[in-house]
Amino acid sequence: MIDDARIAALTRKMLRKKLYVLLSRPLVAAERLKPVLAAHLDYMIDLEKRGIIFASGPLADTERPPHGEGLTILRAASAAEARAIAEGDPFFKNGLRTFELKEWTLMEGMLGLRVNFSDQTIDVA
Repeated sequence: MIDDARIAALTRKMLRKKLYVLLSRPLVAAERLKPVLAAHLDYMIDLEKRGIIFASGPLADTERPPHGEGLTILRAASAAEARAIAEGDPFFKNGLRTFELKEWTLMEGMLGLRVNFSDQTIDVA
C-alpha cells in the first residue's frame, strides 16, 4: 500500500529509544510526604548523576498545585530493572507512594542547548 510505504519512510530514521515511564501517586496526604522528601530527593539526584533518570518532576492538575503525583522517565535495560529502581525510592519503601510502570518508545522530539560564553549562562530548551 502507498500509505505503508509513506509511513515506513517517515519513521525510518526515528530514534526508537526504549525508556520506562514511572507514574507515581501518593497513598497519603501531601504533608505526610515531607518527612521523607529529602531522602527521596537524594535518591533521585543520585539516579540523575548516574545517568539513570532521563527526566523527572511533579505532576499537577491545571487548576491546583502539585499534590504528590510525579512522572519519572528512566533509562533501564528492562522493565524488571526499572521496577527495582522505582522500588528503591524512599517514598515507596516507606509506603507513602505507589507507582505504575510503562514502557515508552521515544520516537520524535528535540533537545536544545544554548551556551553563552559572555556571561557563562546556559539555556535548555
